[in-house]
Amino acid sequence: MWLKPEEVLLKNALKLWMMERSNDYFVLQRRRGYGEEGGGGLTGLLVGTLDSVLDSTAKVAPFRILHQTPDSQVYLSIACGADREEITKHWEWLEENIMKTLSVFDSNEDITNFVQGKIRGLIAEEGKHSFAKEDDPEKFREALLKFEKCFGLPEQEKLVTYYSCSYWKGRVPCQGWLYLSTNFLSFYSFLLGSEIKLIISWDAVSKLEKTSNVILTESIHVCSQGENHYFSMFLHINQTYLLMEQLANYAIRRIFDKETFDNDPVLDDPLQITKRLPKEETLKEVHECFLWVPFSHFNTHGKMCISENYICFASHDGNLCSVIIPLREVLAIDKTNDSSKSVIISVKGKTAFRFSEVKEFEQLVAKLRLKCGTTSTQYHDISTEVPVSSDSIDPSDDTDVQSLTCQRECSKTVNTEALMTVFHPQNLETLDSKMLKEKMKEQSWNILFSECGRGVSMFRTKKTRDLVVRGIPETLRGELWMLFSGAVNDMAANPGYYAEVVEQSLGTYNLATEEIERDLRRSLPEHPAFQSDTGISALRRVLTAYAFRNPKIGYCQAMNILTSVLLLYAKEEEAFWLLVAVCERMLPDYFNRRIIGALVDQAVFEELIRDHLPQLTEHMTDMTFFSSISLSWFLTLFISVLPIESAVNVVDCFFYDGIKAILQLGLAILDYNLDKLLACKDDAEAVTALNRFFNNVTNKDSPLPSSVQQGSNVSDEKSSHIRVDITDLIRESNEKYGNICYENIHSMRCRNRLYVIQTLEETTKQNVLRVVSQDVKLSLHELDELYVIFKKELFFSYYWCLSSPVLKHHDPSLPYLEQYQIDCQQFRVLYHLLSPWAHSANRDSLALWTFRLLDENSDCLINFKEFSSAIDIMYNGSFTEKLKLLFKLHISPAYTEVQYKDPSKGDELSKEELLYFSQLHVSKPAEEKEAKSAKDSPEKEKEKVNIQAYLSQWQDELLKKEENIKDLPRMNQSQFIQFSKTLYNLFHGDPEEESLYQAIAVVTSLLLRMEEVGRKLHSPTSAMKGLSGAVCVSGVPSEGQAEKPLEKEPSSPREEPQWSFAFEQILASLLNEPALVKFFEKSIDLKAKLENAKTSQLSSRTKK
Repeated sequence: MWLKPEEVLLKNALKLWMMERSNDYFVLQRRRGYGEEGGGGLTGLLVGTLDSVLDSTAKVAPFRILHQTPDSQVYLSIACGADREEITKHWEWLEENIMKTLSVFDSNEDITNFVQGKIRGLIAEEGKHSFAKEDDPEKFREALLKFEKCFGLPEQEKLVTYYSCSYWKGRVPCQGWLYLSTNFLSFYSFLLGSEIKLIISWDAVSKLEKTSNVILTESIHVCSQGENHYFSMFLHINQTYLLMEQLANYAIRRIFDKETFDNDPVLDDPLQITKRLPKEETLKEVHECFLWVPFSHFNTHGKMCISENYICFASHDGNLCSVIIPLREVLAIDKTNDSSKSVIISVKGKTAFRFSEVKEFEQLVAKLRLKCGTTSTQYHDISTEVPVSSDSIDPSDDTDVQSLTCQRECSKTVNTEALMTVFHPQNLETLDSKMLKEKMKEQSWNILFSECGRGVSMFRTKKTRDLVVRGIPETLRGELWMLFSGAVNDMAANPGYYAEVVEQSLGTYNLATEEIERDLRRSLPEHPAFQSDTGISALRRVLTAYAFRNPKIGYCQAMNILTSVLLLYAKEEEAFWLLVAVCERMLPDYFNRRIIGALVDQAVFEELIRDHLPQLTEHMTDMTFFSSISLSWFLTLFISVLPIESAVNVVDCFFYDGIKAILQLGLAILDYNLDKLLACKDDAEAVTALNRFFNNVTNKDSPLPSSVQQGSNVSDEKSSHIRVDITDLIRESNEKYGNICYENIHSMRCRNRLYVIQTLEETTKQNVLRVVSQDVKLSLHELDELYVIFKKELFFSYYWCLSSPVLKHHDPSLPYLEQYQIDCQQFRVLYHLLSPWAHSANRDSLALWTFRLLDENSDCLINFKEFSSAIDIMYNGSFTEKLKLLFKLHISPAYTEVQYKDPSKGDELSKEELLYFSQLHVSKPAEEKEAKSAKDSPEKEKEKVNIQAYLSQWQDELLKKEENIKDLPRMNQSQFIQFSKTLYNLFHGDPEEESLYQAIAVVTSLLLRMEEVGRKLHSPTSAMKGLSGAVCVSGVPSEGQAEKPLEKEPSSPREEPQWSFAFEQILASLLNEPALVKFFEKSIDLKAKLENAKTSQLSSRTKK
């Protein structure tokens, strides 16, 4: 065990201890007399006697480790052990994790301080785990208090756990504590008066990986906003890394990828086999057990996973055996009375599964019996209505009548046969060599069915994979695709669903259906099935039905190519459910606007290339080449690049093995063409070489007619290249790269998803900055800093204020500028941080009016372009532009009279008041509102994009830039009073405060006299009763004296007209006062303001 470092005088200790190992910094010693023959002589005997007569609490462990520094007799005891094995583990840990690190320190004192801090951290780490086991929250509560005190995060931020570790600041490690919370990674260290505090939000992490180098044996590398951070010397580094990975991915998907985050299956999948279940399934229990494999006569060890409607089993070696048992197929559940703790599950088809060595098997049997009792009647009809094969139909079942009726109704609109059986029926009378091979394949599968069973509950073994690699027979392809993909379970759980969706989607017209119509004739155009109305209509129905089912995906290019192949071998309804399985479960997040899933798998593919084909990585200067060529491989499962007769074999493997099969085949293709690729001088030459290779991939066993086969169109005479059989290529990919396991793929996907999403976010930012920079005077660097602050404030609301009604999560389908928008509360925080006018006493009112001015479409949200335009005027605007902004803040629609509910708070608005006033808008005629709404969003008026409306909107925006000051409305009496108050507030605290007050008094007096003269000219008999009160404002720079007489003006008799001012009048008057012009034209350091906002943004949010 590790010990709190204490000094030991080595000179006297040598009489009682013997040195066993040593290096420059540590010494491993053994107690004399322990483990020696004869007791170690007289000295050993004396020491042994001394130890035996001591009280038990004072006995000394026989082994210990000391920390030494050269030229010193004072050592520190840091570890002890009861046996050699325990102390050796400690010694090896020190050698692997500490020794190389100590070489970076310059002085012995620094080395000793570091070792002491590290050992204390390890002791606390071990103590934390012991406390956790005892369910004692005191230690965790202590850590939580320290976490809150050090970082000052809001109380809503939940601490998950904490670890002792070292953070590398340059080449020097700093011992401290790493805190992992729901939204942040935080580190704190305080040693020798030096404090290190680090806060990284999970959503800013672009890279998270375990690394090692010469100094560090193993560390965790975190990259955030271009900065690299390294943490090392964890007691349990794998556990720490796994948790960090989970928290980072959770945050990234929750904020940036909300759609797929919400649609993620809730099934926590410990085994790949459960990926074949409907995504609505929830994992309930996992049991370690053995499954009896009857045809192999042995028990295989694995895990049994139980969800609401399924029992799954997969051996620990995934290739050995797996099985899925739908509870709808279960007839009986029994238990044995012997010591084997066995559960026997009997299913339809006279098959039974025996699970042995199941812990708490009696309770499990009771639960399963209860489940089957509640689901057997529910699924009884489904199993007959949607049979897996003809063997599973029970002729005596009464529900056949219902099933046939349903099929007759469906057949009116959908095809009930696969297109291949219609356009290429097999002629059994003329069997050539290819057809004979096809019949031999069928026979091999029939033998497998007799051993492993047929249908959804069949055993899946290594032999099954071997047969899949050889290619599934044409007649069995549709059935086995349904089975291996799990689409059979989706279809069984939703009888009649497809026919309903087809009926509901018929006649719909939108952007998705328009794209579908455009691509229908491009889907396998050389195949006879899609040269006829039968195939085209079936393809249209499936794609339109899916777009109707999942409007968030709708239709994506490549879906037509995949669906056309599915229709060749599966019935129309089955093809629909196969498409559902691919898009929503097997290739999640592939078919949408950003194709994040495909980009992530491309990054995984690049990583695998670096691992397995390093010579190719060294040759290629840019790894993005592989991304550009492989995108179609992943999106179409090689259908778009391989001849159809070869591509279907790839689809066979995909439905059995998932994305693993595509990754393996991609590596095998690059490996096969390695020499050619290494000889290529540029990317174009490499693409040509690969395309030539694909054209020469054949399927010599394909029974398809030569008119359909694409590979046969290239004659041997025209091509000098060697032909490659697809079966050999797939077999080679399994032999060379079959060791790539699902766990590694999942880990690489998580790791690369961070990078892919952050790269997309960076692209969004650059596009926004490019658009905004054309309209403002801010530099690109200033805009970049401003964008980061703007986005971060929005994310803080995502962290802790999810209930806000106007907050919208990130929607990548929106235009770049509309993807991130803030509400009035968030704008107020940013206004306080960034505005040069934030020192004003009525800053909350100014923030409110500014927000209302920017919120032109009255949706209570503003985007970055609108936000940056206001900041740009405040810092870079001319005197006229700044004054115009202030003027517009005090007239409609921005201005609204603010009445404070709690006068004791002064001019500060509560959050509720702020949101209420931000939603008060000037009423407009209904027709004008509708017209403006249609103009603002032309795509909402019709499903089809209205180009003319977009052009009109663009023209309006151009005209808006040419706004003339003469078009501004006049400022009325109450608005002018508030305008004057705002100017007084802005001048407060300025070095030239007195001269500014005097100047504004002169201007106010002048304006009022001008207005008086104007009114007398128009109405000579009218007296101006409010003038004397108004002059009070001009004569005295005190708000309190000016406010009372002016506020009485609205209560004056109705016949007394209100006086008002035009912007030109106010501008001309203010230009006559040099003090005022100088105040508004003086430069303000925006860079310092941005830096201060970045450092204080989190703390200001906490205070709110």
